[in-house]
Amino acid sequence: MRRDVFQAIADPTRRAILSLIALQAMTPNAIAENFDSSRQAVSKHIKVLVECELLEQQQQGREIFYHFNAQKMKEVDQWLDQFRGIWESRFNNLDEVLKKLKSERK
Repeated sequence: MRRDVFQAIADPTRRAILSLIALQAMTPNAIAENFDSSRQAVSKHIKVLVECELLEQQQQGREIFYHFNAQKMKEVDQWLDQFRGIWESRFNNLDEVLKKLKSERK
């Protein structure tokens, strides 16, 4: 079964792992230390993130380091981009309504 980026980021633990690794490359043990779940559970989350190409593995001696693949997150950004104009327009309209209400109260 092929997973996509959206399935990967749907899980809060995987989003937390991405946030950690976005700051610096980490080993599986270093990642697992940040969670209350088992090392095996964290490894399953890492596996999904690797399958979706959000993480890349790099072998350094005996250790495997995981790196964040920011390029892959562009899929999410491109998908969200189609909605940004709508959101911004609605927020601007809301700002105008709030300003009008505020001026009417004076």
